[in-house]
Formats: sequence, C-alpha cells, structure tokens
Amino acid sequence: MKKKSFIALLVFLGVFILLYFIKKPKEEKTTNYYYNEGLIFGSSYHIKYQYNQDLQLTIDSILKKYDEAVSPYKPNSIVSKVNRNDSTVVLDEWFETLFNEGQVVAKATDGAFDITVAPLVEAWGFSFKKREDLTKYQIDSLKSLIGYKRVNIVNHKVVKDDPRITIDCVSMGDGYASDIIAKLFDSKGITNYMVEIGGELMMKGVNPDGKIWSVGIDKPVDNPEPTQEDFQQIVHFTNGALSTSGNYRKFYYKDGKKYAHTIDPKTGYPVQHSLLSATITAPTCIGADAYSTACMVIGLEKSMALVNRDPELEGYFIYTDKNGKLAVAYSDGFKKFMKE
Repeated sequence: MKKKSFIALLVFLGVFILLYFIKKPKEEKTTNYYYNEGLIFGSSYHIKYQYNQDLQLTIDSILKKYDEAVSPYKPNSIVSKVNRNDSTVVLDEWFETLFNEGQVVAKATDGAFDITVAPLVEAWGFSFKKREDLTKYQIDSLKSLIGYKRVNIVNHKVVKDDPRITIDCVSMGDGYASDIIAKLFDSKGITNYMVEIGGELMMKGVNPDGKIWSVGIDKPVDNPEPTQEDFQQIVHFTNGALSTSGNYRKFYYKDGKKYAHTIDPKTGYPVQHSLLSATITAPTCIGADAYSTACMVIGLEKSMALVNRDPELEGYFIYTDKNGKLAVAYSDGFKKFMKE
C-alpha cells in the first residue's frame, strides 16, 4: 500500500508539474502589450492594449463597418440615406447612439453643439466643398435649415421638420469610435488599454510600465501645418476619456480676417473669441468629443461654467489673454491629472 501510495504521489506531482509548464506560457503571454496603428476616417489611430493575441484585424474590421454606416461622405451610409430622406433606411445602434448623444449635449449647451450645422460648415469652406463668398442673406437662408430641436427619432425613424435638414455627427464620430473599440476590449476582459482615434482618447488601467497613462495637450500653434510638436501640458489619466478641440490648425484668412473652422449654429458665423483649445475629460469619449466641440463655440467663460456644474466633466482651456499671450484655465478637478 505504501509503494502504491508513493507511486500515486509521483504521478500526481508529475501531472501537476506538466500542467504547470503547459499553463505557464499562456500566463506569460497575457502580459504582452500590443500596439496597433492605421488609417481610418481620413485620420489615424494608435491603440495599445494588454492581451494574449493581436486584435488588429478585428479592430480594422469594426472601424471599417462603423465608417461605412455613419460617414456622411459615403453615399450608402445610414447618415447619407437619412439626409436623402430614403424611406427604406434602417437605423442601427451606432447611428442612434450618435444622434441621441448629440441631442443630449445640444440641450446641455443650449444648442452650441448641433448635429444639423453641417450646411453652414460646408458653406464657410470647412469641408470637402469649395468655399463660397457668403452674403448675410445666404447665411440667414442656411440658418433656416439648422436646429437640433427640428429633428427627432420616433420609432427608430428620423423625423425632420423640413426634409432639407441634414445630419452630420462627424464632430463626435472619432470619439464614439474610441468607445466602440474600448467596449470590444472590455468584452474580452482587457483591463489595460489606450485607444486613440483621430486624437480622441479612451484609457483604462495602466501602461506597460505599470503606471497610469500619460498624454500631452498640444500647445496652440497658429499654423495649419506645424513644423514641430510641443506640449502645453502633460496629463496623467486613466479609466475615462479625454478629447481636445481647437481652432488653431483649421482656419483661413480672407481680406485680412481670420476665419476659424468652428461655426456658431445660432449666428451662422465662425466664432470670434479668445479660446484656442478645449480639453475635456468624461466617462465616455463620445461625450468628451462632443463637449470639447461645444466649448469651442461658447468660449472660455461659459466653458468653465459648464464643466463646473457637471460633475462628470473636467476641463483644461488654452486661450489668449488681453495682452495677446497664451494663458490657461482649468477646473479644480482637472488638477489631479496634472500631477506626476
């Protein structure tokens, strides 16, 4: 009996050791951080995550399907069909999420963010269409087709006050794409990742060094084609989203006057104020993206009021002071992201 027990013990130990070495490589493999990058939506993406396999093919497939569904520049997308008033169009979860979040942010910002503003953006020359020399009459005419309250979703159908109204969710599209990839990671149990699509960031956990993620906020450069990168502030952030919008790289001059790409839906004109960039943190990237865009419409004072009254938002703003010099302002809650 003792001999049999000894043999059984040896067999048990042998099986245990065998299973240990079979399992060990898999455990070590999960410590790998993969880095994926590529082109999408006319921009780029950079994604880093800790997992046991490379997911780039899956990521590319999802982003391609998303682009084909919601891009206003693709004739067969859901957005394009809605804008053509195609009665056969079937809305999907992606479109309805973009639409509904746009309406939420529009209400919270008194219409500063508006998913119907695209005709004005195009007319001012900040899209793929040729810039026009606009008259006040033309601007007023276009304004008659603008207004977030004039569109709704009823029983999964878009209802418009005027069939000529069009919808464009590009201003928060990159942010939502970052959310979608983050959701993919969450579904696979990935707890450490950084997703950056078109500059919109969604982060969770820690980087390969075991520290929370660090990202830089660009110092405004009054040049559409900057020759070098420079950071105004390094931000240490995790478990949420961060988005920066700015007027310092998309603009043009006409008759000695500078026209920024942010259009105020209420006035119909490009904004004229001291705010150069707005960085917003939020639980979701679609929200951070939309609110940072809205801040560039409403300016510094109202942006500070916005982030101070919403406990889910924090903000960091770069502006020009009365002497024309760069200055910064930020919410109290943003301070914790600025510490090493």
